[in-house]
Amino acid sequence: MPFYSLLILFSVFVASCGVRLIASAQARQALLLFGSYLVYAQWAGRRALLVLIASSLLNYLWGAVLRKRPTTLFLWIGIAFNLALLGFFKYLVPLADQVARASWEVDIVQQIVVPIGISFWTFQGLSYLFDLYREEELDPTLLEFCLYMAFWPTVFLGPICRLPRMLPQFRRRSTSPISDDISAGAVRIVQGLFMKLVLAQLLSSGLTPEGGVAAGFDGVAPARSGLDVWTLAIGYGFELFLDFAGYSNIVIGAARLLGFRLEENFDRPYLSTTPSIFWTRWHMSLSFWIRDYVFLPIAVVRRDPWWPYAALVISMIIFGFWHGANLTYIAWGLYNGLLLVAHRLGQKVKRRMPFKLPSPLGAVLSWGATFLLISLGYIFFRANDLGQALRLLRAVVAPRSYAFRYATLPHDYYLLVGLVVVGYFIYVGVAQLLALWRTRYRESLRDRARSSSTQGAGAWVHLSRAVLGTERILEEQKWWWLTPVLASLLMMTTLSVFGQSSSIAPFIYALF
Repeated sequence: MPFYSLLILFSVFVASCGVRLIASAQARQALLLFGSYLVYAQWAGRRALLVLIASSLLNYLWGAVLRKRPTTLFLWIGIAFNLALLGFFKYLVPLADQVARASWEVDIVQQIVVPIGISFWTFQGLSYLFDLYREEELDPTLLEFCLYMAFWPTVFLGPICRLPRMLPQFRRRSTSPISDDISAGAVRIVQGLFMKLVLAQLLSSGLTPEGGVAAGFDGVAPARSGLDVWTLAIGYGFELFLDFAGYSNIVIGAARLLGFRLEENFDRPYLSTTPSIFWTRWHMSLSFWIRDYVFLPIAVVRRDPWWPYAALVISMIIFGFWHGANLTYIAWGLYNGLLLVAHRLGQKVKRRMPFKLPSPLGAVLSWGATFLLISLGYIFFRANDLGQALRLLRAVVAPRSYAFRYATLPHDYYLLVGLVVVGYFIYVGVAQLLALWRTRYRESLRDRARSSSTQGAGAWVHLSRAVLGTERILEEQKWWWLTPVLASLLMMTTLSVFGQSSSIAPFIYALF
């Protein structure tokens, strides 16, 4: 990355942090918009910036029309414009590029720029039109709407924001203490960098040149064993999670430093006990967008008892198609749609059964089945083509392929995936226990400390204050100790990763 690009980003970041000190709302918005356009033009190019501005202007102007006449016809015109813009750049341009490579028109196609993040900010424009059609009270100025579309922390890869949540934050100065925003934001940024640059990169490239997810899918190898396929699927699922959740942490942390609070995009998805719960915890901004603006409108079209199941499958196919016009993505959407339908039908059968499994055992079995089935679907998502995906899945269902002598992946890859997976669940478990302790015991400990103080019980007072002081340092002031620790780990591990790989892989969702 050129030095001047980093300098521009750093300058915009510093200026944006100072925005909260400006009293005028319009001045704050104008400065943020200017910085957002500057950053986007630097990374995506001036032509891409013109597309973003054109989309913002047309959605704002058509929103004014839709606000006065919220009819289905006007809504569909707005939808058609956005889908045409998205379809041209995301689907037609790559298709034309493939056709042009077989002819002499390559230069003409290469002059067309595919704007970075068009999938995300187009959906933001669509959500604005949908909300106006539902007659929500939204009255952004042109400046506010353009800032909503181009807000520099989210414009590239999301999370997909909703105007009802962002508009009040654009209009008022942040009321939270600057120290709290710095503490929370800095920790999220360093955590995100560690997840992406260390853990996701390790899973992608491996500890050895042939020991990563990329080599497992792209390398020339004999037929994979069933154990190979399961480990590749789980490894890629965690790579995807750590990569995109890491990016989301960086974005949420950067916005928090500026005084803005974004919605969470991931919420411990691999603890889900059903596929339905998983999709309320994974890429939440897009999942909820599909639920609110695709599934629910389709589900009410017909009253047949089978139609909600069809709506689920259709919505998930659209979800897959959003990622790209490849059969693998469509098959991934179809697979997850059928998985959701199977879960709902299974719930109906379960309610009619005369017996139930004990609660802990049933929850563990449900979690295990969900984890494995969701992971298996990543074969479609990552495979280079549908033929490769089907070959890998055949190994999963072939009992003979589970013999250890058929394993083809390096042993260090199995070790790496196991360490990352086990480490993730240990981390989540410890975080859960700490949260439980804070909820149940912190207030009672404070009450006892106050009571003991009034009664003169010195030993208990000192012990309670020591525990509370330690807890405050570990949790409320974690910026002062956790960030240097993570930063040190980040630097050391990144150096070791660079020793194995010549470059850091780009964010996976930059492809979409």
